[in-house]
Amino acid sequence: MRRSAIALMRQGRARPDYKLYLSPEFVETEADFNRLKPKMARVGDVKTFENFIVPVPAGVDPKAYTTVIVWCESFGQFITAARYR
Repeated sequence: MRRSAIALMRQGRARPDYKLYLSPEFVETEADFNRLKPKMARVGDVKTFENFIVPVPAGVDPKAYTTVIVWCESFGQFITAARYR
């Protein structure tokens, strides 16, 4: 079965230009993010941190990744990451 969305169940407020990425390795720092970015898949925009759902683009297989990351594109800043398998 193809997974078609990624959800986060928590409260908070997203800032402008937050993006959701999938990574094949866990990321804890900006250096880790930048090192692994070529291997990541950008899923989409994060508009809120309150129970959001971001559709997975066609051609992206979430099973190929282990970690979901929120990254601020404008400021090149790591926000948070979670291992999902």
